[in-house]
Amino acid sequence: MTKGIEWEHYRTFLAVLTEGSLSGAARRLGIAQPTVGRHVSALEAAFGQALFTRTQAGLVPTETAQALRGYAESMQHMAAALEREALSQGEGIRGSVRISASEVIAVEVLPAALARLRREHPLLAIELVPTNRVQDLLQREADIAIRMTPPQQDALVARRIGTIEVGLFARDDYLAAYGAPATLDELPHHTLIGFDTETPFVRSAQVRLPFWHRDAFALRCDSDVAHLAMIRAGFGIGACQSAIAARDARLQRVLPDAFSFPLDTWVTMHGDLRGSRRCMVVFDALAACMQAHVDSE
Repeated sequence: MTKGIEWEHYRTFLAVLTEGSLSGAARRLGIAQPTVGRHVSALEAAFGQALFTRTQAGLVPTETAQALRGYAESMQHMAAALEREALSQGEGIRGSVRISASEVIAVEVLPAALARLRREHPLLAIELVPTNRVQDLLQREADIAIRMTPPQQDALVARRIGTIEVGLFARDDYLAAYGAPATLDELPHHTLIGFDTETPFVRSAQVRLPFWHRDAFALRCDSDVAHLAMIRAGFGIGACQSAIAARDARLQRVLPDAFSFPLDTWVTMHGDLRGSRRCMVVFDALAACMQAHVDSE
């Protein structure tokens, strides 16, 4: 049924899914809108069913389209990985390496190490993905990931770095104005910074910290970088990595004996990349960077 379908059609299909219209997909891909329409029509003819429902608001994906989305995304990730590998061939360390790390690690910890890597290997390009979502290394969403959970797949190469401690912090002027809580029971009476959307990580943390819930927060945001910025601005009390807070003399620890959350830290990559010189160079540099971060606590 699908014999002869060009890979480019799947790329177009994914762009339409993402953009919600033929015109949006055309702009994203840099091709003509009629070409996008022909690609979608060719796929629908090959599969024998509609992939999108046309509405005044745009194109709405059918159940079939939604079921195919993951496969199309996997093809996109693999194609990108293939391109990174092809461009890395030649003498020296060259090509692209895609790194996934949490927002805070990507913004606060990695920049100096990545700058040093670039100076040492000027033909190396870094694709940095700051995200708190665990990206799938087996599907090649990234080449290397810094994770706060141990890897579950046997196909991954992983190096345990150590434990990063997360505590509660506030700026000195906030504490001077409102006082520091003496117990966890006093926290709800303070201005708290926390999450907006509950995640599996948050739910696991609430087993130990039942008071840490959405309704208790005066500022709700799912960006850890924004949390850190608000703590630094003196908005209130929030969670922060101790090693990062230690860089700012105005940030003070709150309830250190009552609130301490350890994050087990790993640097991981797909096992197939062990033979890639560029990936191993970056892997070792990231491991050294994260080890220095852990040791600085």
